[in-house]
Amino acid sequence: MTSLSPPLVPLHRGRLILWAWLAIALTAVNLRTAVTGFTPLLEIIGSDLGFGVTLSGLLGTVPAASFGIFGFLAPAVTRKFGLERTATVALGLTALSLLMRALSPTPLLLVLSTVLALAGIGAANVVIVPLVKVWFADRLALGTSLYLILLQTGQFIAPLLAVPVAEAATWRLSVGIWAGPAAVAGVVWLVLAVKLSADHHAPAAVTATDARPRISRSSTVWGLVILFAMLSLSNYGIITWVPAVLTDAGGSAALGGSMVALYSAWGMLAALVVPHLATRMTNPFIVVVGCAIFLVAGYLGLLLSPLDGTLVWMCALGIGVSTFPLCMTLINRRTKSPQTASAVSGFVQGIGYGLACFGPIGLGVLREATGSWSIPILVLAVTAIPGVIAGWFACRPRFVEDSAPRPTKRDADQRRP
Repeated sequence: MTSLSPPLVPLHRGRLILWAWLAIALTAVNLRTAVTGFTPLLEIIGSDLGFGVTLSGLLGTVPAASFGIFGFLAPAVTRKFGLERTATVALGLTALSLLMRALSPTPLLLVLSTVLALAGIGAANVVIVPLVKVWFADRLALGTSLYLILLQTGQFIAPLLAVPVAEAATWRLSVGIWAGPAAVAGVVWLVLAVKLSADHHAPAAVTATDARPRISRSSTVWGLVILFAMLSLSNYGIITWVPAVLTDAGGSAALGGSMVALYSAWGMLAALVVPHLATRMTNPFIVVVGCAIFLVAGYLGLLLSPLDGTLVWMCALGIGVSTFPLCMTLINRRTKSPQTASAVSGFVQGIGYGLACFGPIGLGVLREATGSWSIPILVLAVTAIPGVIAGWFACRPRFVEDSAPRPTKRDADQRRP
């Protein structure tokens, strides 16, 4: 039997909540800067360190793969050390790895430091969802909107600063400056971690039959997995290949970059609106359907008339991937405890990002095999279908714990050494 730590007095808890708000905000800003502040510099870095397109392509695939692998492993760490301690280590690892990446003298060390940095971010991606649940259970929509808006802000600002800072100073400074915010976030989590016991979010009593539900048997969880995988596939496909689609159609490189920025900007509006819809609607399936319609419209527009109406198509695509904040909100809405939310977050993001990492590579192979972007764009449009089907299961008003059988006492005894 495991007991909670002594309850916190209201004043003390009030101060801790302020620290938690700050920690979550700082963490959110850092969740994408290591990616979007790095990829615009690949040509500059490659020229300096002596690598070409092949390694650049590998570095472009690392984010989704790392988010998947280390996101999947994160819940096991949180069960042992607690959410705040895991966040502390994740952000500390990210900060040190970003600094190491900025100082990398060889391509090998550059790849290694990138993997380590994104390992930390992959874990942070997972733990921030249950952290919002445990600290702001009565303000779930607000907390979710806050961290998603700041995530999008970091994703948007980092690429805007990357090249100007590199040109004014060096690429090493441009890459290394993001170690600072990550380190600050880690320190704030450390302050919280030392004030709290590792199990302070745990239930009051845990027995052999109260173990984690078998989330892999929940149709709700698998609905979230497929929905998240399809939207991630679209997101990475759009970010990676839309500039090439537009330039192949006769547009400029500047047009491609500005359209990706426009697409990303819609994520901030979605982060503000969708979590509030998801918490007010018993079944937000209509949001999934609406997003799918916009997504298909955007893809068909790019296919049939890429340069006429480009603004409209990119706005449609930006609205279409608004199922991302919906998934993040539903992970908390469809679970009863922070422990289950952490497990579901790792499962959904681990498998979802893992599947999504094949998107940019597969779409590029299709482009080379067919000689045009028609088939790749149609493939992306078709992903809306499994997304809608999965969304129906994900949005149904039921808890994961109620639909996922728990291990029996016999199962628990068999797992004991």
